[in-house]
Amino acid sequence: IRNGKKAGKYNKLSFFDRFKRSLESDIDIDPGRLMGLTDGIFGMVMTLLVFGIGLPEFLITDYSDFISYIFSLRPTIGLTIVSFVLISSFWIYHHEFIKIKKLNIPYLWINILFLISISFIPFTTSLIGKYHYFFLSEVLVGLNIFLTIVFFLLMYYYAYQRDFLKNMPSHDERHYIYHTFYILMGFTVMVNLLDFNVSGNFVYLFLLMPVISTIRDIRYKMKL
Repeated sequence: IRNGKKAGKYNKLSFFDRFKRSLESDIDIDPGRLMGLTDGIFGMVMTLLVFGIGLPEFLITDYSDFISYIFSLRPTIGLTIVSFVLISSFWIYHHEFIKIKKLNIPYLWINILFLISISFIPFTTSLIGKYHYFFLSEVLVGLNIFLTIVFFLLMYYYAYQRDFLKNMPSHDERHYIYHTFYILMGFTVMVNLLDFNVSGNFVYLFLLMPVISTIRDIRYKMKL
């Protein structure tokens, strides 16, 4: 009788309500598989960074030419380091704050959109290094990092709202996490403006992102 009442109640729901309930229901996927996929994509993107440092198209036989070639790689190597640090920082954030015990389809796709944004970081940071005098390149790299942060915050917020997190954060912890990433958003805009209006070397300020988050983390833990 109870099952019949539940079925009758379910049938009275509108199509939209039934669709929403079905969409948001938990799916039978081990969260560990999603974490494994996430780690794999992070690892692959970080590994492929070095392939952006290409060898010369012709064989160098003169030592002075070889030295000149090595020095010419400095911008590329620098931007590779910037990309590596940015991606590593987001990997740390993901493992520190996103520990889930279950998931559903919307959360799964928010995570995938986050990984898409991560995959584009090597390209956009290389773009800003070579074409920083075009404002569109600044917009693209800023949008890339901005969307990565947005999708991360969406993952965290959605996981909290749906009780997917293994350890439910306190109000102070959520406040600290949100404000840290809001600061990183503002920092991204500032770096883009400086890189375009002052000097292309300001792109290296992105190396300060993990420093900012680490300082925030230390200050938060000192208050506990």
